[in-house]
Amino acid sequence: MLRDVIRQMTLDQLLTEREEIGKKIEANVEKDTEAWGLEVTGIRIQDIDMPEELKKMMSRQASAEREKRATITKAEGDRDAAANLALAAKTMAESPGAMQLRTLQTIDGLGPTASNTVVLAVPINIIDAIDQVGPFLRTKSNKPV
Repeated sequence: MLRDVIRQMTLDQLLTEREEIGKKIEANVEKDTEAWGLEVTGIRIQDIDMPEELKKMMSRQASAEREKRATITKAEGDRDAAANLALAAKTMAESPGAMQLRTLQTIDGLGPTASNTVVLAVPINIIDAIDQVGPFLRTKSNKPV
């Protein structure tokens, strides 16, 4: 009876539906033994013995499935983070002081430890403006009043 029932199932069904298999076997055995005056009260499948090679293959498959789910979860997290960063960039672009406040928060978060080095980037157009103002101021200061 066991072979008759199991022959119709896949390996995944065999491993996950032990109780259902037991019920099917019990129904078949009860039909055959009823004429003998026997009553079957229950059949339970306690363990399924498989070849080691099959166990290894199933373990590799389960590991690959876990890795696949982890990769998908990480990709979804990266996508959400990118969307949040884009939204933050849009908010900062729309609010003139937002970027300066965020920069100050970042600098404040570094703390007063000696191992931290803070480099403030100055936009190139500001440096160009200072370069142009320098010669202008020198020519103004050389003229007699």
